Amino acid sequence: MSDANPLDLVLSFVRTVEAGGGANDISPFLAPDFTLTEWPHALSKTGSIRTLQETLTGADHSKSIVADQRFEVVRSTCEGDRVVLEMNWSATLLLDLPHWDAGDTIRARSTAVFQLRDGLIVSQDTYDCYYTLPEGTVMS
Repeated sequence: MSDANPLDLVLSFVRTVEAGGGANDISPFLAPDFTLTEWPHALSKTGSIRTLQETLTGADHSKSIVADQRFEVVRSTCEGDRVVLEMNWSATLLLDLPHWDAGDTIRARSTAVFQLRDGLIVSQDTYDCYYTLPEGTVMS
């Protein structure tokens, strides 16, 4: 992966996730000390920090939660080894979640900040804002 510029590498990673990539598909993009920080949002009020192994396990597990993921990149910024993407994300739910039912399309505006080192992604911080809720739903 080290031959790609940082923005191209991150966009390839995002397209791999979008295509339903599991652990074997995304691991070539990620450094051994990779961390994923998911900041608090509607589905995770406390957020989370995941190691590489937890992230890879989650990638495989996500196939039972969502299908047809789409990442529409609205804006990107690249400075050195840091890439920031603003995206509109959507997916079809395969099971019921708080605020949504299986079969619903869930949507979020997401900003992701990627840090790279030696052609690999070392960290990803995500900030997700879910904006499509069933009518009458109140977020608490």
